[in-house]
Amino acid sequence: MSFGTVTITPDEHRQIFERLAPHLPTYLRKVEPHPCGWGLRFEFAPFTGREQAPTMPSSRYDDPRLKYVPESENRAEHRLREVADHILGELYDQAYREWKDAAHVADLRMVVKDAPGRWRAYEREAKALESAYAYLRTAQAGAEWPSAISRLVDAQDRARAAASAFDERALEIAQVHERHLYSDLTHAQALTKACHSDAAEWHVGSSYEGYYSDFLVEDLERRIKEQDAHVAKVARLSGMGAG
Repeated sequence: MSFGTVTITPDEHRQIFERLAPHLPTYLRKVEPHPCGWGLRFEFAPFTGREQAPTMPSSRYDDPRLKYVPESENRAEHRLREVADHILGELYDQAYREWKDAAHVADLRMVVKDAPGRWRAYEREAKALESAYAYLRTAQAGAEWPSAISRLVDAQDRARAAASAFDERALEIAQVHERHLYSDLTHAQALTKACHSDAAEWHVGSSYEGYYSDFLVEDLERRIKEQDAHVAKVARLSGMGAG
């Protein structure tokens, strides 16, 4: 088995793991050769993200069979201990990477709460708003213009309220993403693991050092402003706003 430029024999592998045994974590389930042909792959019990972060145990540094020995003093021991140190370091590095992703997901579950329902409510109201706006372009709207405009205003207000409600959750979600800036999961992957697949479609802005940008309601307000400007121009050019 190879570790970088070092190849160890089965007997050396056995000796190394005899020495490492007292320092291996209880959540280690399997050790096997890495498919790429060098090093090892470790399998752990699933992390909840609520455990303490995996770290190298202090017992490793006090173990006389693992302490550093110069190559000039004992080449065989130097070789065994260097490989053992590499294996243990890789093991805890992999464990930490898996744990920090689990911690990211666990923290998201704490703040997602009713975000799925709030997002669905926003989607319904946004669709209703687009429908109310599109209706203004029909011939039928001309016969009931004030009522059609009134329905548009009502739809705008409902969509604005729904967007603001979702933004409350989006802010908390973005703050979690910021805390887990170095997670290996993308924001969409973490949200999918925390709730369900359509979370990838949510409009969640960015949080950085206490500042949140890209509120959903801001995006909606731009659309509403465009709608209002268009309606005002139509009214002016058509004479509907006269008097």
